[in-house]
Amino acid sequence: MTIEVAYERRGAGEPLVLIHGIGHHWRAWEPVLDLLAEAHDVIAIDLPGFGRSPVPADGMPADMAQTVAAVAQWFDEQGLHRPHVAGNSLGGAIALELAAAGLVASATAIAPAGFWKRWQVRYALTVLTALRWGTLLPQPMVRANMRPSRTRALAFAMLMSRPGRIDAERAVADALALRTGAGFGPVAKVAARGYEFRGAPSVPVTVAWGDRDRILLPRQAGIARERLPQARHVTLPGCGHVPMSDNPALLADVILTTTRRTPPAA
Repeated sequence: MTIEVAYERRGAGEPLVLIHGIGHHWRAWEPVLDLLAEAHDVIAIDLPGFGRSPVPADGMPADMAQTVAAVAQWFDEQGLHRPHVAGNSLGGAIALELAAAGLVASATAIAPAGFWKRWQVRYALTVLTALRWGTLLPQPMVRANMRPSRTRALAFAMLMSRPGRIDAERAVADALALRTGAGFGPVAKVAARGYEFRGAPSVPVTVAWGDRDRILLPRQAGIARERLPQARHVTLPGCGHVPMSDNPALLADVILTTTRRTPPAA
């Protein structure tokens, strides 16, 4: 599978790849990029079929294994040998799968998919699909709706605990990414088929969960603790499902604490 991946790159040091969730794009990480770039060569990617990354010529990956293989192939093409990774939601599951495959130096998974019960999968996909429907208005209306702070807060309240912290330009960009992400449907189908994370990473892993997550409910963190007893488990107080805007300093510290647990490469 040949893939084309758009990305934003900042900083210097050991590489750290950031992977967004379903319907999002690299800009999900914008609030923490510069904080992370103080210690790492940070590469925030648009997954295939999202943001500025097109759907691969032979179609979207059919399952999580193919998704992980595509990301690993891109690592090879970019000369990224066992980078650190951090991911949110779908990206968190990908980060954990990469860790279980021994393809990364460490993984930070923020509200990762794959630790849910079937009704929780259906609930999450229903909410996300409804949010996507809300972006299907004509673009001028989407832009107009995102100008008032109160409207922005309502639009992002399910994703963030402090939606007022996102500005109008970011809000429009995020809404349009959700609207145009051709990979949304195929990825949702993979989730609906009952994907679960069952791997056993041997590298440093942190699982972090916002205690105000309204998409992947915080109780799923308990399942993650049971399946990943060797991982570090962290609660993000006052944070929602996409906590990068809710508390950038806290999230950057969680990620950097994970990467520092890894001995430097020889």
